[in-house]
Amino acid sequence: MIIPPGEEGIALMLAPAFPDRPLLSMRFSKPLVMSVALALAAAIFSSTDAWAQPAERSGKDVVDKVCSKCHATGAQGAPKIGDKPAWSKRASQGLSSLTEHALTGIRQMPAHGGSPDLTDFEIKRAVTYMVNQSGGKWVEPISKKSPPAPRTGEEVVKAQCYKCHETGKGGAPKIGDRDAWIPRLKEGLDATVRSAMKGHGGMPARGGMADLSDSELRSAVIYLFRGPAPGKRP
Repeated sequence: MIIPPGEEGIALMLAPAFPDRPLLSMRFSKPLVMSVALALAAAIFSSTDAWAQPAERSGKDVVDKVCSKCHATGAQGAPKIGDKPAWSKRASQGLSSLTEHALTGIRQMPAHGGSPDLTDFEIKRAVTYMVNQSGGKWVEPISKKSPPAPRTGEEVVKAQCYKCHETGKGGAPKIGDRDAWIPRLKEGLDATVRSAMKGHGGMPARGGMADLSDSELRSAVIYLFRGPAPGKRP
């Protein structure tokens, strides 16, 4: 039902509490009208929050709360987190296969790890986390509902690029050495970024970070050329 504004709307909302009085004979002060309107607005917003989808849990969250009950100790034959040989064999099956086992259940493990509230996506993240904690280098699946904010150029460089560019290892131009970077940028920034995407010299494609987006890589190249802000270390 659509509630009209003003006193008529207030009357419609409060009428059930006064069944013996005609709707439109009811009159209310302006402060009361305003108070009820605010209360109604608050109720609408709070109900909207209640309907909102909960944030998807990370692989670590799921493992800590669910999977660790068996995988932390190797209970009931579960491969123990950190046991590289045990997980290497399973990782060779691929993420899709391991996720399917977790969804349907396998041997002593019930479907969904015994937690039916886990989404398929959360289970996929949990599997990836356990593999990575056991020597794997998988990229945790990214949620399409709430993708992470892109990493800054500085974050990318500090996570990976500094390994060669901080000291000039293998002939890599050092961070902030503009004299070394200018010749490499002579064809333009886009050309340099494309070169980094494909790999160049001793540098693997995307600097060895397969999950690095084009825009993140571009930001990293700009940071490498510009260097850190004055007073900050690379």
